[in-house]
Amino acid sequence: MTKRYFPLALIALITTTLTSCAAIQGIFKAGMITGIIVVVLVISLIIWIVSKVF
Repeated sequence: MTKRYFPLALIALITTTLTSCAAIQGIFKAGMITGIIVVVLVISLIIWIVSKVF
């Protein structure tokens, strides 16, 4: 069960510890496709958390 949530926890940790400029810079360094995947994952994580709260 922890293996399933580890990537989500890692993304949450990275997005909270990096400043927005550093996060955007890292996304563009990694490439556009990777950036799109990361953004979709973060948005889906936020939607999932909001749906669990409400």
